[in-house]
Amino acid sequence: MKESIGVGFIGTGFARRVQIPAFQACDNARIVSIASGSLENAKSAADESGAEHFTDNWRETVERCDVDFVCITTPPNLHREMAEAALAAGKHVLAEKPVAMNVAEADAMADFAKRSGKLALIDHELRFLPGRQKAKAMLHSGAIGTIRHAKYTFKAPHRGDNTQKWDWWSSKEAGGGALGAIGSHVIDSFLWFLETGIESVDAQLQTHIKERPFEGGMRAVETDDQVNMLLRFRDGKVTNYATGLVSVSMIEGPEYVNCIEFVGSEGWMRVGHRGDVYIAKRGEAEWSAIEVEYPPSIDGIFESGSPSGFMAFAPKIIDAIIRGDDAIENAATFEDGVNVQRVLDAARRSSETGERTRVSPCV
Repeated sequence: MKESIGVGFIGTGFARRVQIPAFQACDNARIVSIASGSLENAKSAADESGAEHFTDNWRETVERCDVDFVCITTPPNLHREMAEAALAAGKHVLAEKPVAMNVAEADAMADFAKRSGKLALIDHELRFLPGRQKAKAMLHSGAIGTIRHAKYTFKAPHRGDNTQKWDWWSSKEAGGGALGAIGSHVIDSFLWFLETGIESVDAQLQTHIKERPFEGGMRAVETDDQVNMLLRFRDGKVTNYATGLVSVSMIEGPEYVNCIEFVGSEGWMRVGHRGDVYIAKRGEAEWSAIEVEYPPSIDGIFESGSPSGFMAFAPKIIDAIIRGDDAIENAATFEDGVNVQRVLDAARRSSETGERTRVSPCV
């Protein structure tokens, strides 16, 4: 049994702001190596974190014998190659969402991970907010009866700024856009909370900011900044002919909103971005707050739910690797990523054709 786990990072965006500080707070984790396409970014992140090694060649991080676990926080088009290389090198892996570019890639990655025998996880850290876990338990104990409808609203205004430069988020080839970056969290939340699949999707993907500054000129944006979806859930433990509504916008403001609501036969439930939970029984005219715990957050960044969610998630990963566990309760696996990707692919087809699209059943 290892006494400490060496962690390597590929990417210096979300990793630098959230993941590295969270693992630094873990007693048995060591920040060993940081890779970035920019050597300057890799060096500065290593200087901040005390990492022993930095590089602009991610394979150096994957191949180090003192790296036990690799966090991949790159654009989605790079996930498969990096994750499979890390697993082949005997490392455990945490990949950012969405796990892949399409369901064929996600299927191949899940199969590779299964054969590797290593932990292969997706960073759906919101699952680890105590309030979300409490809300899920309440739903499955019948707190608001059978679920008839679920609604997810996400609003963040920053990509409404048309002076923001063109980057991978604007690139279809890189896997950018709101559907993948945010829609993957939304779909995973529905699947995790309700423990059932999505039968069909009717989606509209929109690009409001159609070009952005790039290398002294302007470049066309290839991806969506707003997503609207109508869903039909499969009947399950808590659902019966249930519908879903999704609104994801990267241009709406002024405040940040990340909220999921459930309509049940006996009442209503609302879960906010920090995992705050509110419930109202049928016949009641006001919400009642449910007491929940809030994990520690990370100094200097906005508490969107992701920082505190990852602070709760990180020590569970390290403990599981030390113990040699092959799974972590509530953690999203590559198989979960396949199920999310089925819905994302169907949403893209629906938006292209203008028709409701059926989703193949969950694996």
